[in-house]
Order: sequence, then C-alpha cells, then structure tokens
Amino acid sequence: MTGSIRLEAASVRLGDVQVLEPLTLDLDVRTIAVVGDNGSGKSTFARLIGGLVRPTSGEVRVLGCDPVRDAVELRRRVAIVFSNPDAQIVMPTVAEDVAFSLRGDRASRADRAARVDRALARFGLTGLRDHPAHELSGGQKQLLALCGAFVREPELVVADEPTAFLDGRNAALIAGHLFDDAGHRLLLVTHDLDLARRCEIGVHVAAGRVVAVGDAASVVDAYARTWR
Repeated sequence: MTGSIRLEAASVRLGDVQVLEPLTLDLDVRTIAVVGDNGSGKSTFARLIGGLVRPTSGEVRVLGCDPVRDAVELRRRVAIVFSNPDAQIVMPTVAEDVAFSLRGDRASRADRAARVDRALARFGLTGLRDHPAHELSGGQKQLLALCGAFVREPELVVADEPTAFLDGRNAALIAGHLFDDAGHRLLLVTHDLDLARRCEIGVHVAAGRVVAVGDAASVVDAYARTWR
C-alpha cells in the first residue's frame, strides 16, 4: 500500500474505551470527507491522522511519516483546524498569532514576515493585523485559524468540523479556502453533507469502524439514508 494516508490494522483505545476498531485503509486522493454520527469515532480518526492521538495497535503512515516516530516532520507537513478557533488562537494580535505558527521555521526573519503578510492578504485579514485576536468575530477567528495553518504551506490540512459554528456566508468563505487548489490535500470531518459531497472520496465511520469508503457523493447519500 502506498497512499498518502495509510492505516494497517490501526486501532485506538482511550482508557477502557475502544474508540476505533482496527482499521485498514489506503487513500491517495486530494480531498477526503469523513462522515458519521456524533460519537462514531470520526474525530479520533482525524486526530490519529494528524498525530494528536497515538495508535494503540497497528501501523499509521501519513505522507510517508510514522506519526509517532516522525512527529516533528509530521507537524511540519500537516496542519490541523478545529471547530472552535479559540482553542488555536494563542497570541495577542492577529499578525502575532499568524507569525507564531512559523516559530520553528528556519527561514530568515524577513522571509517569515513576508509569508505572514501574504497569508493575511490571502485571508482578507490585512486590515486587522494589529487587532486583538480574541476580539474578532466568530467568522474572523476561524479565518485566523486557517491563516495560521496555511502560512506554514502544509501538504495536508486536517479540518475537524471547521464550519460547525459559522453562519452560511462565513461557512462558504471557509470552505472556499479549504477546497482552494493551492497544492494541499484535505481531510475533512463534517456534518455538512453538501460540503462532504464536494470531496473526491468519502469515509463513513460508525461505532469506531469504517463501514464504507468510496465516491464521496455515493458514501454520503448512503449514510444519509441510514437516518432518513
């Protein structure tokens, strides 16, 4: 198996709870949607791919990296975006928060500053660069979270319910950036089935098991039929 996301009998047990049963997957497409009910294990699956949760058993490879052994390399190549941007905003101002994402980068100070400027412009945040980050609106905070992720120019973006708390306009804006063909891959966990249908491949997770993998629209439609 040679996909960019590869699991071989990988499982996750947290305390006394078996959150993910052994999963074997080999995925090598640009956009992947993960759907399923609350508590199904899909967020744990995303965290497993992002290196935030260690497998209890089995093997995981993401972009060729072992998330445990190659944790530093994985953090350099993978960005993670959550539903609550407040959990990701750590610096006082917008520009400082974006720059914080480059703290381990070996580029010169001038190059890092230029990358921050480009990222702020890309996400429409230039005029807010000196604004207190935690005083932004909900939509602006999620844009800032994306900006902090994309300034690193990641190869893979893992997005766990990135539009969950947004209105329609801001949700569409965030989705546009996520699906922008800027050279990154996307693993999207979402309850927004229309958004999930935009992906190439769908993965349906239920009770800690992957019950379907295939064309995203087909997987999403089959999932929707289980509760309609």
